[in-house]
Amino acid sequence: MTSDAPRPEARAPRGFADRRARDLTSERALIARVSEVYERWGFEPLETPAFEYADALGKFLPDADRPNAGVFALQDDADAGEPGEWMALRYDHTAPLARFAAQNWETLPKPFRRYAFGPVWRNEKPGPGRLREFMQCDADTVGSDRPEADAEIVAMACEGLAAAGLPQGQAVVRVSDRRLFDGLFDEGGVTDPVQRLTALRAVDKFDRLGWDGVRDLLGAGRLDESGDFTKGAGLDAALIGRIEGFLNADQAGGWRARIDRLATAGGLGAAGEAALASLDRIGAAVAVLGAPDQAVVFDPTVVRGLEYYTAAVFEAELLLETRDDKGRPVRFGSIGGGGRYDDLVARFTGERLPATGFSFGVSRLAAALRAAGRAPAEPRGPIVVIVFDEAGMPHGLACAAELRRAGLAAEVYLGRAGLKAQMKYADRRAAPAVVILGGDEIEQGTATIKDLDAGRARAGDVADNAAWKAERPGQVSVARSELVATLRPIVEEASRNPSPAG
Repeated sequence: MTSDAPRPEARAPRGFADRRARDLTSERALIARVSEVYERWGFEPLETPAFEYADALGKFLPDADRPNAGVFALQDDADAGEPGEWMALRYDHTAPLARFAAQNWETLPKPFRRYAFGPVWRNEKPGPGRLREFMQCDADTVGSDRPEADAEIVAMACEGLAAAGLPQGQAVVRVSDRRLFDGLFDEGGVTDPVQRLTALRAVDKFDRLGWDGVRDLLGAGRLDESGDFTKGAGLDAALIGRIEGFLNADQAGGWRARIDRLATAGGLGAAGEAALASLDRIGAAVAVLGAPDQAVVFDPTVVRGLEYYTAAVFEAELLLETRDDKGRPVRFGSIGGGGRYDDLVARFTGERLPATGFSFGVSRLAAALRAAGRAPAEPRGPIVVIVFDEAGMPHGLACAAELRRAGLAAEVYLGRAGLKAQMKYADRRAAPAVVILGGDEIEQGTATIKDLDAGRARAGDVADNAAWKAERPGQVSVARSELVATLRPIVEEASRNPSPAG
């Protein structure tokens, strides 16, 4: 090809990633395991379009005058001379659920329990560990205001985390209620919604900054190590003191004991008292549902979804030690979360409809398991059938078809290289074995099988190249009628071992 036209640079868009078998296989396995848990708990699958009309995303995203702020949006075709409506790739799975529930509420079973999984897209600045496209898996109950609905979501999340590969002690779900701070602010005379939001954002940094940093952000502001100043919420000293006691309350005695101490301390107002009553019922129901001890804890520092959740909030935190590619310890923190969002469907209907749910960050959880050395082994490739000339190709195709009919993954090498390159190809495919059909094998009705794992294992014990050629470790010649029976145990053994290409 000759052309003076400039050639495009081969590159993936910024914030988007190509993914091969390792990533895809681990994410699909996670989704399958978690979906099985959701279905066992009575949640039905639902798939909504990748695009939603931008106004269906509500007050959260996007702004009406900036339809590409935070989301990827495009304008639909104009109709009858009028500008087309703006559509946006879904930002999460919750806004599409709210639209679906409002659109179909009359025909749905009530409460409506559904789970969904698939990619979501966010038009945000990408960075390390932050992509613009990633997978999520959600479960939600719409139409129940019972605290037991929240408890069920929490207990099911614990079971889902265990199914994903995080047994007891390797993750924890922290639970609180946004109304606790509503009550504190009500009693403290804080009525300005911006001031409340600023204070909640300060509390949300408790885990990272500790109380000293949060105290500064609740007051006049904080000067960080770089010299940047962040303006604070401007709360008075008395309210800051109550928040300090609230966040640092004694955790001894477990869930009920901590609720009793907060109730005795007072200062939470009617909203806070309602939150404590709800949390008490959630804790009792979670225990009945069988969530392991210490897998769910009451933690009032959890304030996620500042403009989203209305009552109970949940956050799943990874406790497993994780390391980056260079072996350095890293902290993954949150791997999922959710809560109660009773206002979301009201945007469509004008009436409040209670809802609660939980979302796993599938891509993030898969990355965390890899960082902890807990990812599934690299998937093994197919058996590679090798032939040497055009005359042998029909025999190779028939052999691969026979193996596939027997349930064994197989392919014929369709390049034009010699034996050495074909063997290298099989290695790169992480093939458990190759089947060689040369002229002699075809004439004699046999096949040469090379068990690649066994060959690698035994090659180190062979003294020199001449001895290796004489012994041919891992290689055997069998009748074509014995091909499947010989290959099946090789494939089964390989499936239990890490991929040599991993």
